[in-house]
Amino acid sequence: MTLAPWLMPAWKRLAADVADGRLHHALLFAGAAGYGKRALADALATAALCTERNADGSACGHCRSCLLVAAGSHPDLVRVSFEPRESDGKLRSEIIVDQMRALGARLAMASQFGGLQIAIIDPADAMNPNAANALLKTLEEPASSTIILLVADDPSRLPATIRSRCRRVDFDMPTRDESLAWLRAKGVAADVAASTLDASFGNPGLAATWIEEGALAVRRECAADLAALSAARAQPSTIAERWAADRPALRVWFAAALARDEARRIGEGKRGELGLTRPAEIPKLNAWFGRANRARGLLATPLRADMVLLDLLRDWPARAGGRA
Repeated sequence: MTLAPWLMPAWKRLAADVADGRLHHALLFAGAAGYGKRALADALATAALCTERNADGSACGHCRSCLLVAAGSHPDLVRVSFEPRESDGKLRSEIIVDQMRALGARLAMASQFGGLQIAIIDPADAMNPNAANALLKTLEEPASSTIILLVADDPSRLPATIRSRCRRVDFDMPTRDESLAWLRAKGVAADVAASTLDASFGNPGLAATWIEEGALAVRRECAADLAALSAARAQPSTIAERWAADRPALRVWFAAALARDEARRIGEGKRGELGLTRPAEIPKLNAWFGRANRARGLLATPLRADMVLLDLLRDWPARAGGRA
């Protein structure tokens, strides 16, 4: 088992519940993506189905159940996520009621291996209202020997009636030192680990993904674009069009982090990465940081990405007087 060290206290509690046969029938793994909650849910599901668990409660990896889980064909493990639309084959952006009805019917049947039946709904916060209502009926009358694991990046989107019927799985956020050590153990250079962790607001899993995907190049592009705005060397419309065409949400994330870091460096009496130096820019940068985070939410709506970005970039606080 290769869970991150900050997940181990939560894992020990879950493993003890598995060993004692007292797992709650519905568990909610909630929190921002990147901290390992999906790995924790998968480890729990595999261990609960394993017939030869290790001394620490983890799955053995070699029994019939473990091999079937690894192959994605265990008859008592159901995964519910986005499914393709019949019309064009593209993945839906929500989990629909038919999926929850099918899950309820599946869990009402007896376990094929005579033990637990486990369902993982991920992302549970993507259920539409009808799907959530269908799941609620299953949670209100749970079948014996069934465990439902809900994984949600934004649990506030789940109805309170569902949250109240789940036992939430909490885990401590890693310290900066823990996160850096974890990234270094993956072979990441110390300077890259530190800069990427800062850009991810301390989220080690997100930092690791960005390093693997080469996303730091996007951050450098965003820094250059904002510096050009600061010096009035670029137009917001040009940058907005380019950002909208390539990972706009990621670019806004990096832009928000850059604004935050710029304000901090100015406050320390240093020249920022974007070339700003005036203390009067600090409150403007802080306000823009908030606007950038709201813009990321708007990018997930039907609104045109280029218009959302244009509105944001027009308000870049240093654009009018930012020549350095």
